[in-house]
Amino acid sequence: MHTPIALLLELGVILTALSVLGAVARRYGLSPVPLYLVAGLVLGDGGLAPVPAAREFVGTGASIGVVLLLLVLGLDFTVPEFTASLRRHRSSAAVDLVLNAAPGAVAGWLLGLDTSGILALAGATYVSSSGIVARLLADLRRLGNRETPAVLSVLVVEDFAMAAYLPLLAVITSGGTWWQALLAVLAATGAVVAAIAASGRWGHHVGRVLSHPDKEQVLLRVLGITLIVAALAETIHVSAAVGAFLIGLALTGTAAERARTVLSPLRDLFAAVFFLALGLSVDPGDLMPMLPAAAALAVVGAATKLTAGWYAAGRDGAGHRGRLRAGTALVARGEFSVVIIGLAGPGQDRLGALVTTYVMLLAVCGPVLTRFAPTRATAPLPATVAGPASGPHDRRPQ
Repeated sequence: MHTPIALLLELGVILTALSVLGAVARRYGLSPVPLYLVAGLVLGDGGLAPVPAAREFVGTGASIGVVLLLLVLGLDFTVPEFTASLRRHRSSAAVDLVLNAAPGAVAGWLLGLDTSGILALAGATYVSSSGIVARLLADLRRLGNRETPAVLSVLVVEDFAMAAYLPLLAVITSGGTWWQALLAVLAATGAVVAAIAASGRWGHHVGRVLSHPDKEQVLLRVLGITLIVAALAETIHVSAAVGAFLIGLALTGTAAERARTVLSPLRDLFAAVFFLALGLSVDPGDLMPMLPAAAALAVVGAATKLTAGWYAAGRDGAGHRGRLRAGTALVARGEFSVVIIGLAGPGQDRLGALVTTYVMLLAVCGPVLTRFAPTRATAPLPATVAGPASGPHDRRPQ
């Protein structure tokens, strides 16, 4: 079998560069995510050192990366805990939707976009990046913090909302009728509800199937089933990340612990590739023309996410510092906004350039804001400690 030399060389350079950037970030107590995104800009089309041979691998690896991020995040919680948190945060989800979709809709109207453009921009400003936030919570060891269940509840509600929103946007941008849009939304919503019900009712059977004394078997079984479920989720226009998260929720106790142990190194590798891919997808030349408008929208978007996170964490009894940490954690936008542009952007150049610039600003600045948000007075818990039941007993307001 012939192995392309260019592919090996470019991947070697990429992984070495990511290693150096990660070491620099951790030396100063930062998350490496912003540096990985900037590295993607440098290595992408229009950057200083394009890597054409590695692009296909990076694109595939990015899809696996976001699945692994949400899978491992789901391992830290159980279905009863999380459904209770979702019920408690219905009002938080409503506040998040209104505060963050409205600026995009208003900006779209002011820019003279059509209905599909306004809807697309509203979605891009509304939804946070599950992949970036999941990595930040692990990097900064905040999975055991009091405000974290509120952050995750808001994120997952947003991902579920995307299950209805993306089919709706796809129908509208293609010129479909209102009944076609309604059918697409109902089908996607029904699939999500059924998946959650099945995960809660038969999740313990999933744990027994995926458990095994041998680490290799655990890795192959968990990763294989997760990718299958993620693919099925995408087939019915539900995010692959949501499917992966549900598999993580279904595993509890020893099964979850063993899965976390074998999957964590793989998650770290493909997560780095995922963040790199976000940067690779952007041509730096597209950023400058829309920078003033995108910067203004980004300032508003950061403020509205901060407000939504503050409100959600307050419902869980978090103190002022916890509320601020929750708000900054939600600032970053990412993968869903890229998907939205893929659906609506081809026919609207201004929209694509605006959202691309907006996403890059918040994907880079969001993690920095999160890092410098006030920390707990006590030492943070290890990243492997999680949820309300299996996590820390010390959940005093911070």
